[in-house]
Amino acid sequence: MNPTSEILERISKSSTDHKDDVFTRLYRYLLREDIYYAAYQKLYANKGAATKGVDADTADGFGDKYVKALIAELKDGTYRAKPVRRQYIKKANGKMRPLGIPSFRDKLLQEAIREILEAIYEPTFSDYSHGFRPERSCHTCMKQLKIEFTGVVWFIEGDIKGCFDNIDHEALIEILQRKIKDSKLVNLIRQFLKAGYVEDWKYNRTYSGTPQGGILSPILANIYLSELDKKVAEIKEGFDKPRSAELTEAYHEKSKEIKRLSSKLRWEKDIQRRGELIDALKACKKDLLKIPSKPQDNKRLVYVRYADDWLIGICGNKTDCEAVKAQIGAYLGDTLKLELSEEKTLVTHSSEQVRFLGYDVSVRRSQEVKGFKNGRKARSLNHRVELLVPLKEKVEKFMFAKGVVVQTADGKLKPMHRPYLLNHSDSEIVELYNAEIRGICNYYRLAVNYHTLDYFCYLMEYSCLKTLANKHKSTVAKMWDKYRHGKTWAVPYMTKAGEKHVRIVKIVDCKKGFVYDAIPHNGRFPKRRTIQERLNAHVCELCGDKNAEMYEIHHVGSLKELGNSHWETVMKQKRRKTLVVCGKCHAQIHG
Repeated sequence: MNPTSEILERISKSSTDHKDDVFTRLYRYLLREDIYYAAYQKLYANKGAATKGVDADTADGFGDKYVKALIAELKDGTYRAKPVRRQYIKKANGKMRPLGIPSFRDKLLQEAIREILEAIYEPTFSDYSHGFRPERSCHTCMKQLKIEFTGVVWFIEGDIKGCFDNIDHEALIEILQRKIKDSKLVNLIRQFLKAGYVEDWKYNRTYSGTPQGGILSPILANIYLSELDKKVAEIKEGFDKPRSAELTEAYHEKSKEIKRLSSKLRWEKDIQRRGELIDALKACKKDLLKIPSKPQDNKRLVYVRYADDWLIGICGNKTDCEAVKAQIGAYLGDTLKLELSEEKTLVTHSSEQVRFLGYDVSVRRSQEVKGFKNGRKARSLNHRVELLVPLKEKVEKFMFAKGVVVQTADGKLKPMHRPYLLNHSDSEIVELYNAEIRGICNYYRLAVNYHTLDYFCYLMEYSCLKTLANKHKSTVAKMWDKYRHGKTWAVPYMTKAGEKHVRIVKIVDCKKGFVYDAIPHNGRFPKRRTIQERLNAHVCELCGDKNAEMYEIHHVGSLKELGNSHWETVMKQKRRKTLVVCGKCHAQIHG
């Protein structure tokens, strides 16, 4: 029997080659064991794998028996999705966001369904959609925006009121049924949508929306909002209009005059006359740089979306923008049952800044002339998209929230120590600061004012030194001398290979070693065995028993929380959050 991963690859290829394909008999793939081992492999390392939903089920206790029991329920139709446990997390603006925590069994099944849906829908999604998709991110979205939005005159900032909470279930099911002709799978997805939630020990029904925190929520939201992508593409098709001419008449006439003067200069022998022609030619070239080169009678619409955040760029007038905004608002309300926020969906001139995915976006109006190596001169910055770091609203706010700085009476920022880090080791304190520096610097790597983050790095460095000095009841100068390492300072720590040093990250390090999303595997490390391979080996990794009736996974949330008992020592030595154990050992661990 072929692995399910190979079947899903074939489904993905079929969906790529034939965008309008309809898929049937997909439910049978949920009755295969290997899809759940692959799903567990993706889920167990997450922090939420050890978090309980409405029951005590977590990633701990997974094994052959667990999988077979789940498949048996799916086969005889007795499987029922459990309601999610709702809790609230604080948003950046101070408001609370509801988060649904499903039971681990439901997470496992949702991950398996997500794999199937991704194989079907991923090839059909728009190239302008970037949220919650493989090999796409905020950076790919901003890079596309930087290229596609060149020369736009107006922005339409998109804001949908409570998008995830207001997705209409019946509309979503109808969209799914266009491509998936399998009532069992669709009904299973409907179960997850209608499962409800428990808050303060009280059960509540869900009539709309996808629970944020659920494994299926991102892919279902993308399937739903891909209809918006199609509508914008349809609007764009009727909106776009080419220029009436390649060059403006004034620019064309001035270019011809330059050519005539250049031709005369080439054959002119008289020195005085040549001087006059050179002066006239220079004056013409100077005038040419002040004339618009292309006619502004074209119309163009460009668009990018990251999850429920979207931005439209318009070449046209403000009336065109209002018409496009009205069309999208009507479509969202009538077809997708979503509401466009009138207060936040703004039409803004592109010379002004709009906030999108944490960047300030605008289109330059610059007459600055730059020279190139070939001698050509051009207004190369004019109408180019400018991405800026919002220093006060994002970076400074982050530092105040973390207690890195305080504001002095004269408005300057002063680095401070962070008392809640004092219980960590010196190397851990530096690593925590480094993680925060890398996070900010790497995210804003596309900004044209990236160099301004050098001051942020300086404040973080001296906050780190003050934290170390406070911990050791010392001073910044003494800590610098204590940890002096060449031209800078670094904290030593011991490894099996000997002493190593960790130094504070500078902005130049982020410039040199920047990676957009993930560090690719370079093949230097041996491939680790999968969960399925370890379970199929039928060996207890704790006592070595090869003849036990049952083997299952013992899972912990974090290795840092482990003590010094035998099984905890084994897990720390293996540097794994999972341990394959026999039933007897697992009972003793929990005993």
